[in-house]
Amino acid sequence: MIDRIKHELKNSGAVVLPTETVYGLFAKAIDEKAVDHVYQLKGRPRDKALNLNVATLEDIFRFSKHQPVYLKKLVETFLPGPLTIILEANEKVPCWVNSDLNTVGFRMPSHPITLELIRECGPLIGPSANISGCKSGVNFKQILEDFDREVLGIEDDGFLTGQDSTILDLTGKKVKILRQGSITQEDILTKIPEIPFEEV
Repeated sequence: MIDRIKHELKNSGAVVLPTETVYGLFAKAIDEKAVDHVYQLKGRPRDKALNLNVATLEDIFRFSKHQPVYLKKLVETFLPGPLTIILEANEKVPCWVNSDLNTVGFRMPSHPITLELIRECGPLIGPSANISGCKSGVNFKQILEDFDREVLGIEDDGFLTGQDSTILDLTGKKVKILRQGSITQEDILTKIPEIPFEEV
């Protein structure tokens, strides 16, 4: 199955893979045809940007600019894991991924199979495996039904928490939590007290 997944990714296809949070619908980020396919499968509005799923800190630097000084420590402490980091995008980020915004989100899921596929085939997009507007996908068999079995996938119900990742916006002078997930501000400040969070 892994070889079929790799073949599908390398040929503009989309596949269902587990993360530590929910299942994602993954495809090659630098392949416009593959990204279009994911938008069509999900019925996702084109102005709704996608994240880049990467495997290393170097990948994050490769597709971003004006990184804060604490980025390396943040990544080394909490990634791979349920954290999405928003940074300023550079010219290497395809416009079909971030909808022509000047920012881009980065995910580094900790599921070993998915992370290895990202390392080999990435960067990948990987929005939640559900029809747009519906609940995030946590039931593998239901996901395949939702997409009329048009996609391949890897089942791993034992690894998912069902809780979305925490989203951190690092593009301003103060860090903002755009979505609260399992990693809290307190968790981060305990490890990296110098991060300047916006006061709530």
